[in-house]
Amino acid sequence: MLAAGQALAAGIDLSKPYGDKYGCINRNGQEVAADQMLLVTDKELVTAASACTFTGKKTQADGSLVVKAQCEAEGEDGQSPTQFTIKRSAKNAKKLVVSDEDGNVMGEVSLCR
Repeated sequence: MLAAGQALAAGIDLSKPYGDKYGCINRNGQEVAADQMLLVTDKELVTAASACTFTGKKTQADGSLVVKAQCEAEGEDGQSPTQFTIKRSAKNAKKLVVSDEDGNVMGEVSLCR
């Protein structure tokens, strides 16, 4: 059973960073100020206003990845638990769509070059 789970997990490989235009530019630190930014790595999800560290990942039957994380929001003290869903884009299999725990799409990301 474990091998099947690992085979499905290979569908979404976060060993290399994915991001939108500004997420990829800023993947090695804040190089460009951007109001809208999304970067996903195997350990974290970063937006213009928050940084989330992954605490667990689970591959679903449909191949999507549900990620549990602790997030720090800009201007707020402490961390809060949250959950994201990462799945392949229906329009472009090379892109990933990131949604929050309420199902709101946060953005679409591509493999950073």
